[in-house]
This record gives sequence, C-alpha cells and structure tokens, in this order.
Amino acid sequence: MPTPPTLPTQGLARYAALADVLRQRIVRGEWQPGTALPAEQVLAHDHSVALGTIRRALQLLTEQGLIERVHGRGTFVRSGIPGASMLRFFRFGDEWDAAAPASGALAGQAPQSRILSKQRVAAPAEVSRALGLPAGSPVLRLERLRLIAQQPRLLEHIWLPCELFAALEHDDASQWEPLLYPLFAQRCDVHVHRASDDIGFGALPADVAAHLALPPGYPCAVVRRKAFNLAGRCVEWRTTWGDANAFHYTVHLT
Repeated sequence: MPTPPTLPTQGLARYAALADVLRQRIVRGEWQPGTALPAEQVLAHDHSVALGTIRRALQLLTEQGLIERVHGRGTFVRSGIPGASMLRFFRFGDEWDAAAPASGALAGQAPQSRILSKQRVAAPAEVSRALGLPAGSPVLRLERLRLIAQQPRLLEHIWLPCELFAALEHDDASQWEPLLYPLFAQRCDVHVHRASDDIGFGALPADVAAHLALPPGYPCAVVRRKAFNLAGRCVEWRTTWGDANAFHYTVHLT
C-alpha cells in the first residue's frame, strides 16, 4: 500500500487539506468507484490525525458528491450517475407514465435507442473547447436517436475523447444497451461522476428535423451537456434536440 502523502501545514484548514489528499487518492484510482474506503480509525491512523478531523474531511467529500456514507456499512466512493436521460425534460403524448415521469415515456412504453452513426473525427472548435482538448484532437462522434413507441423523439450528437474511449471505436454499436454511462464504465473505465445540462430553445436544422420527422425550422428545445469524471475532467459533450412543444420541466421548491 502506498504511503499516504503528508498534509500541508499552512493555508487550508487541516480537515480541508486532508479532504484534498483523500480526493487525490480517489482520483488516482486507489479506491475505485463503488468500493469502500478504509474505516475512519484506519484513515485517522494512516494520516496521523484525530478521528474528528477525518470525520470532517469525509463530510466535506460527501457534500462535494465524491463519496457516500451508508449507515451500518461504511463510506463508499460514489459509482457515478448511471444515466440521466434527456427524456426527463420532455412529455410525449397525453398519457405519459406518471409512475416514471423522468422517462418522458407513454404509459407502458420503454424508451429505445438507436446509434445512427459512429465516427472518429477531428474535433470542431466548439467541441475542443468543451472537452478541454487541443484544436483538431481526435474524438469519437456518435449520432443517437431516442424513440418511444417506435416514434423518433430526440436526436443526440455525442462527442467523446478518443484517448479515453478508444475501446468503443470498433464496437458494434447496435449491440449497446440504451444507457451509455454504464457502458463507458465497463468498456473504458470512464465513470461519469456528474453532469451539467444547459437548456435553450431554437429552430431545428434540416438534417436534425429529418431524423425527427419534423419540418426544418420547427421550434425545438436544445439541451447541451458536459459530463465529468471523478477528476473533474470533461469526458463527454452532448447536444440533444427535441420538440419544443413537448418540453416539460418541473421544479419543486421547499
């Protein structure tokens, strides 16, 4: 087992400095997503700190969403998000599934996915900026159609850095499951830890409209996502288009 790094003596509060050291150990892969951290007493001994200090450090990492504490079981590195479907922003039909509103699906209808294309290309400027890559870096571009009851509902353009997702380049995408993030973890050891979605509205470009069986220029909602791994690196840039008239978003204030 590697020797834990020494804590800095100046600047950050001791528990915050310890939290940063633990974060670095998680990012390096010393503790994989879904696995348990050592007991608090062991961590306190390894880092020569009081039990109260280790508890404050773990609480900080919990608040930051890096770990989760399960009563009676221990502290675990978060496995990441299994998949946050863009369909949750839409309601298609009058009888959407109230039992599973996040799916946006009609009652009894599970969403389907279809990969229309998968290409290795040079990243356009906007994609390079979003992924933090040098201009023209190789990326994997996916075009994916989301369907409900065999009707096309959303079109997605997904951009992935080739250096992280090389294992997918020669895959048969027709065999992929609908949820991509578990696939990323299993095939590429890329765990999506968090994502940010930016929502806007516009008019459908002609090529997108054709896939959605809508006229060019039709009003659309556009969702742009950045997904990040445990280290905070952007590992996915995604743009999703859907019928603006089906857009539905609920916020609960308490």
